Amino acid sequence: MGLWHVFYADWQMECCGTPFSVGDEVSWPLLLLDADDVYGGSWHDQLTKVAGSVEYVGGVRLVREETGLTVALGGDPDAEVEPGPEPRGRTRSVGLLSVERHGAVWPQVAGRVRAVQVLSQGYAESAPGSRSWEPVPGERSLRPVEQCPKWFADDAAEQGRRRMESAVVVTLEVPGTDSWLSHAVRTARGMPQQGTEPGAETQGIPAEALTSLLESLSTVRSGRNPGPAGRPRRRA
Repeated sequence: MGLWHVFYADWQMECCGTPFSVGDEVSWPLLLLDADDVYGGSWHDQLTKVAGSVEYVGGVRLVREETGLTVALGGDPDAEVEPGPEPRGRTRSVGLLSVERHGAVWPQVAGRVRAVQVLSQGYAESAPGSRSWEPVPGERSLRPVEQCPKWFADDAAEQGRRRMESAVVVTLEVPGTDSWLSHAVRTARGMPQQGTEPGAETQGIPAEALTSLLESLSTVRSGRNPGPAGRPRRRA
């Protein structure tokens, strides 16, 4: 079983989602987004790497990851595409694995929720008095919760700044896969990478201890980095 960080945007949950808790079995349509297009980029542990063959199914570009995960690729991800006949080639992509409930029919991925963190994003007023807000790249924080909220909170604006609960970051354990994150957990637990079966990293450890370990492997960088806003402006 592989462990994957999944980004679940607030508006996706508020519009069409069903709240879930740590330990729940879920099935979500997943899309790999260009991380620079999400709140201006500057992401850290939440990045996902996929490598595998590309197929076009119903107009959707899918990657069948070498370790078993199948996800859709966003419009123009930061990917190196190896030569190959259409509709099949190969890709290596790094981005944010995201729940997407709109647009095309995306591939469903089933797994168990192992950790949930609410992401608070910093916003700045685009112009004084405009009441239009743009995300500040890299200005975000995470807090652990047992259950994903249905509705997300906004702080009051103060001197042209505010913070908004803008998503949850979920650690999803998916059968039949392996990942960067699974490798990191094996390393943290002192397990050898060679000869250790995928999924062994979540065995023999209490659920609470596993959740705490996963939270320690999902952090954000402090500070602000320049970059384009990655989300349509929001109005108060």
